[in-house]
Order: sequence, then structure tokens, then C-alpha cells
Amino acid sequence: MAITRSRDRAGALADALAAAGAEPVLVPLIDFEVAPDAAALDASLQCLAAGEYLWLVVSSITTVRALKQWCAGHSTTLAELVPATTRVATIGPSSRRILEAEGLAVELAPVDIQSADGLVALWPPGTGEVLVPHSNLAEPGLEEGIAAAGFHVDAVIAYVTVDYPARESHRLTAVLAPSKDWAADTATAPVAAGHPLLTPAEAAAEVRSGAINAVVAASGSAARRIHTLLAPLPAECLLIAIGQPTRAESERLGMDVAATATHPTPAGIVDALVCARSTARPTV
Repeated sequence: MAITRSRDRAGALADALAAAGAEPVLVPLIDFEVAPDAAALDASLQCLAAGEYLWLVVSSITTVRALKQWCAGHSTTLAELVPATTRVATIGPSSRRILEAEGLAVELAPVDIQSADGLVALWPPGTGEVLVPHSNLAEPGLEEGIAAAGFHVDAVIAYVTVDYPARESHRLTAVLAPSKDWAADTATAPVAAGHPLLTPAEAAAEVRSGAINAVVAASGSAARRIHTLLAPLPAECLLIAIGQPTRAESERLGMDVAATATHPTPAGIVDALVCARSTARPTV
């Protein structure tokens, strides 16, 4: 089974799949670099430190890494950066655990719909300034939903998604603190030794030969790279999406999704794979 994440972000998922009897291989397709407009991010985070934002919204675990890397370059920590007067919101339990491990208290996070849409559905009406650091590829729905509730949103690019590998001088390298449930977080634990690392060309050959019979798409950007580099996937090669937005992007590209993880965790992805194997196709 191909995991389209880099080695430093795929550990918990690879280990969970191996424990369930799969044979995970790593096929990194996307990577992350620091924000190209450092001045804009600097200005927003200095305003954050000064207490000018009522809310900080963290829309992904990669955003946590980007903020932590900025802090390291400015001789501070996330816990020191965010004032006690600023409330913190995020998109689900995994990112909540990571933020709490970094010393931040999270006030708002969806449980059932772990996405920007889920957070918008919970967002209370009111007024005030909200900081939303995000990827260059972020959809506008999160900031639009918060603005519709009455708030002024300051959205700033905290990192950019690039084709793997990122430039070494620009790559996000911040290592996150272990959460209380490290094994439940898909994008944090480093991979244990023993899982093979393939290039996209090698993976495409193994997909065509049937040696790789399932692929995990962990984001919309990963789905786009799968479509470019590995598609068309044979009918017997199962595409597993980490959530509904990734499924929607995969289907927009014309790829069939065998199953979608109910929760974006290693256990959720393993359950989706088991479901796909038992219901979609008799053999894998």
C-alpha cells in the first residue's frame, strides 16, 4: 500500500497499516516550504503576540509546524507567542492534541466533521479580529464562514505546498512535540525503519504491475499528484481518501475512490482500507 507522505510525517500511519497486515511503502509526492512573503507572516504574528487577535485558527497540523518553525527563528515558542487573551480553534482532535502538546489550550474543535466545514458549523456569532495562517492552496471557505459570523479575518500564508522534495533551504523542518496519543496522529510520528521508500516512477511501475494495490490520498494536493504521476489506477488498486474534501478532489479528477476514512487518523484509514477490501473488490 502506497502512502503519499514524506518519511517524517508518515510514521503512525505506516506502522498502523503494517500492524493490520498491509505492506506500506512510502511514495512522497508533496512537501512544504516556508512562506515566501516572510514580512506578511512576521507582521501578523507580531500582532498576534501583541494581543490584537481574539482568535487564532489553526487549520492543519502543517500550520502548527510552520508556526513552530517561525517561533524557532524568533527565539520564542508557540506557548509564548499566543497570549492568554487569544482563543485557539482548530479542525479536529488530532490538531487539538498537537497544539496542546505545544502548550496551547484549544477552545473550539469539531469532532464529527473534522474539517474547515466542521469548524465553521461550530463557529459562534460575534465580532473581533481572527488570524488564520494557512497554506497557499487553502480554499476560502473557512475564512468566509468565520467572516459571515461577524468577525474580521486576517488570512496569511504560513507555508506553501510544493512537489516533493522541497528545497532544503526552504523546507519545513520543525519537529512537533509528541501528543498524548501520538499513535493516533497521522502526520506527526516519524516512520520506523523498514518501510520501503519509492520514487513516483518506481511506484507507478508497481501500480501497473499489481505490486501496489492500494494508495492513500491524504490531501487534495496529494490527490492531484496521484492523478498526475500514478493514474490511471487499475480497477484492482484501491484509492483511499483521508476525508471528504480529499474524496471530492479525487472524484473531480476522475479517479474512483474505494473508501473514505471516517476520521483522519491511522485507525480511520485502516478501517477504510478493510471496508474497501471487503466490499469493493474481492481481492487486493
